[in-house]
Amino acid sequence: MPFHDNVLNADGALIVGAGLAGLFCALKLAPRPVTLLSPKPLGFGASSAWAQGGVAAAVGPGDSAQAHARDTEIAGAGIVDEATAESVTAEAAARIEDLAGWGTPFDRDELGHFVLSREAAHSRNRVVRVEGDRAGYAIMQAMIARVRSAPSIRVVEGLTVIDLARADGRIVGVYARKLGDRYGEPILIRARATVLAAGGLGGLYAVTTNPPGVRGHAMGMAARAGAVIGDPEFVQFHPTAIATGADPVPLATEALRGQGAILVNDLGQRFMTAVHKDAELAPRDVVARAAFRQISSGRRVFLDTRKAIGHRILTEFPTVAAYCAAAGIDPVRDPIPVTPAAHFHMGGVKVDETGRASIPGLWVCGEASCTGLHGANRLASNSLLEAIVYGARIATDISGLEPIRSPLAPFEGIYWDDAKGEAVEEQLRNLQPVQDLRRIMTDLVGVERDAAGLRLALRRILELETQAQGVTRQFLNMTSSATLVAAGALERTESRGGHFRTDFPESSPDWAHHTEMTLADALAVRASA
Repeated sequence: MPFHDNVLNADGALIVGAGLAGLFCALKLAPRPVTLLSPKPLGFGASSAWAQGGVAAAVGPGDSAQAHARDTEIAGAGIVDEATAESVTAEAAARIEDLAGWGTPFDRDELGHFVLSREAAHSRNRVVRVEGDRAGYAIMQAMIARVRSAPSIRVVEGLTVIDLARADGRIVGVYARKLGDRYGEPILIRARATVLAAGGLGGLYAVTTNPPGVRGHAMGMAARAGAVIGDPEFVQFHPTAIATGADPVPLATEALRGQGAILVNDLGQRFMTAVHKDAELAPRDVVARAAFRQISSGRRVFLDTRKAIGHRILTEFPTVAAYCAAAGIDPVRDPIPVTPAAHFHMGGVKVDETGRASIPGLWVCGEASCTGLHGANRLASNSLLEAIVYGARIATDISGLEPIRSPLAPFEGIYWDDAKGEAVEEQLRNLQPVQDLRRIMTDLVGVERDAAGLRLALRRILELETQAQGVTRQFLNMTSSATLVAAGALERTESRGGHFRTDFPESSPDWAHHTEMTLADALAVRASA
């Protein structure tokens, strides 16, 4: 199918993003036709592949979906949608069976039962895992193999989506650019149904665990198209990113603390016992703030796995062990230096129980969406669960697409080039406006915030938009998302979950609800800053 006037037809559903949510949705749509867009080869650049812990699901003896929902609500600091939590946790076992049936090699004991890990704020072991800390990678490899073999799924690698296409009040597809083409005429890809599954915004921060391409593009383009955004101010900072100076920073999974690893400062003092009754297994926002305050006071923070795990870290947590080895750290002999890092966005494009956004023709799943499941603070390993549950729901909700009769033909002229792709990514990473934006977000819209810093952040984001030469729509998507986060944080005059205001350090009953905001609302807040 060659290019004609830069317009292509998706021949059915169009899925933007090739993380777990997008792949799962594509497989659930089979045999209905799907075009799956990915800026990189499948398996590269998606946060899902980097997930270490696993998928939270009540599949162990004595556990229940109700208990899982209750833990989700407690971790979410009072604003989790109860009905959403109950319905998602109730679907978890069925979605785990989908993944297992599609080839995911979950850890099992000699009787064939799932080996389950415990992570922070869970009341019991319920995280289904692969090789200790390789769940995200293993799940993605199984899904990719399945997608590659599905005749109903056309995979297009090397296209970057920059805008949603809107006509007559509906989303009718997307505008995209070929690899490395920053200023040329974009390609319009028409679709009968558009699914946005293009990730979160952790990469907007200078210190992040997210892949380089995950910088708020999905939420930004949806906001610029007029979609309602939910809870933009709630950003989760993982407390134990490995402090190697790398960008992005590698992650030390929470399952290590689930097996007894402790946090200490450079004086050897264990500080979490004085902060929370659950110590290292307190909710992530509590642990992240405690570590942040240690570092802000001039201390260094370490995750000490030596006594609790010892040599087992090499075989039971091979991903973490490999990260440590690459940085010259021996976790068997020495504690691991760690730091809080932007990790997950609880907010995103507001969707209903079927994944529908506020604009007709648009569905959103994965970290780009705000379902109400996470509230103000995500319960560990609920992210992959949410991705597969809503990927399946969206597939069910999209109706009227006829099954294909023969494999979909590829889009001619679109391909991925490894060398060119790496060069383009490095160029984008080093753009000064991008570097400046990431530093603004870390310094002023980070683990702890206040009104003065948030107002300054909004003014500086505006300056970047005004002064940056040759501003692209990709950069505008980034600054739009950054503006929404900062504006939401300025408006919410309390502290709750991942959002902590030093000038309003307590939670307020007046704010025991979700935020709903359009880009126009956020720009109005910015104008008054």
